[in-house]
Amino acid sequence: QVQLVESGGGLVQTGGSLNLSCVASGGLFRVNAMSWYRQTPGQQRKVVATIDALGRTTYTDDVKGRFTISRDNEKNTMIMQMNSLKPEDTAVYYCRLGYFSNYWGQGTQVTVSS
Repeated sequence: QVQLVESGGGLVQTGGSLNLSCVASGGLFRVNAMSWYRQTPGQQRKVVATIDALGRTTYTDDVKGRFTISRDNEKNTMIMQMNSLKPEDTAVYYCRLGYFSNYWGQGTQVTVSS
């Protein structure tokens, strides 16, 4: 059974930084891409960044240059370093295993105050 557990969210001022972590269990981590999504009230969940099994990364334009995604296959962990945070980054952040799976974490709240 795959489980994903996020941590690292919190309240930060504009311009601040946070590190989000996603720890996976269940044995499928190293062979799958992993992604971070975020969701605001009343909106659909949207992908923010993806790292494939080989470590190649992609980002949406609104976070490119500010967020960095990485993975540690030995620890079954995915990290997203978020710098220069803006109020519009406020959302619940979720990690997802693979591109189309139903394996999601429970979410972690990120709030950026202006």
